Amino acid sequence: MAKNKQLTEEDDELLAELGIEVEVKKAVKYTPREERIIAGFEEIQQFVAEHKRLPQHGETKDIFERLYAVRLDQIRKLKECRELVKDLDHQNLLDHSMDIKDEEIEDLDDDALLAELGVDEREETSITNLRHVKTRAEKRAAEEIANREICEDFEQFKPLFEAVKRDIDNGLRSTVRFRKEAGFTKTDYKLNQFIIISGQMGYIAEMGEPLKAPNGEEDRRLRLIYANGTESNILLRSLIRAMYKDETSRFITENDNGPLFSGETSADDQQSGTIYVLRSKSDLPAIHEKRDVVHKIGVTGGEVEKRIVNAKNDPTFLMADVEIVATYKLANINRVKLEGVLHKFLTPARLDIEILDRFGKPVKAREWFLVPLFIIDQIVELIKEGSLSKYYYDPETAELKKG
Repeated sequence: MAKNKQLTEEDDELLAELGIEVEVKKAVKYTPREERIIAGFEEIQQFVAEHKRLPQHGETKDIFERLYAVRLDQIRKLKECRELVKDLDHQNLLDHSMDIKDEEIEDLDDDALLAELGVDEREETSITNLRHVKTRAEKRAAEEIANREICEDFEQFKPLFEAVKRDIDNGLRSTVRFRKEAGFTKTDYKLNQFIIISGQMGYIAEMGEPLKAPNGEEDRRLRLIYANGTESNILLRSLIRAMYKDETSRFITENDNGPLFSGETSADDQQSGTIYVLRSKSDLPAIHEKRDVVHKIGVTGGEVEKRIVNAKNDPTFLMADVEIVATYKLANINRVKLEGVLHKFLTPARLDIEILDRFGKPVKAREWFLVPLFIIDQIVELIKEGSLSKYYYDPETAELKKG
């Protein structure tokens, strides 16, 4: 401690020699109420730093954000509060206060602010214990989600859910996480939209006429069908609130496969690669006995001939030469995605074979399938039509079947 004091005195002497006056700042003492106001303002500053925007009002907003919004309004409105935090306001949060009138100072207790927000109190309503507090609006949304009835005509919707599940499994659709910062709005919800809410796949089967919500905003009544055979008659705004609160909620994308490629490419098309079908010249019994129906199916961005030039030294080609039996040109397509779709679709016909590489290490060759060439032709046609998701391959009968 003595050393630190000596250093301080020496520093002061040096500054004095330089003609710089040393100002000794007195420690400022705040009342408990002032300390609470400052702490509350610092929480608002932290929110702005993290989210790059001011906190906002609104039933769809997080309860903490709504609390900060009300708190900032109060601080802007009251002269004493503005004076108290103005030196801390490095983000200029007070600049937006217009037509401010000096009013009697109100107590900025968090409990009072929560009551103003319409939050039901539980055993504890401290700002540090808000994790399990729900607004009335959020409770209404949860009740609407939970209030489901048996869907009497579910049989007409069941095939839709099955088709979407197949699309997801085959890579033709994906799920997009619902996140507040993503900026989703009511326009992201439309007729025939598939979503995931509360762990269940849902389908917007009907959308009612626009109606006015109590706050004046537009709303709609939805008929939401669930994959478990139930349905709910829910308001759009309630669905949005429920998805905001459910961290697992997601949108399901459209089947964007479309006509992936055609027999002819135009001058405007950007060639993306080739589907190739190969037949092995291996003498392995498992291959030799069924050579006509054992095919390797893949997608390449280069020339197929160059892809197979070293086949006899490559365990993925069964350490043997191969012959090209079919190719299909691609245009404007994601090669990796398409190859994944093909391999997933043919999973029931995948050949289970392990082979030793040049160093004697066992390798699983996973791109070989027991499937006739005419079936591969049919699969390609279905991809071109955008209807592959309506079919599956039955290896027992060697047929493509609807289902």
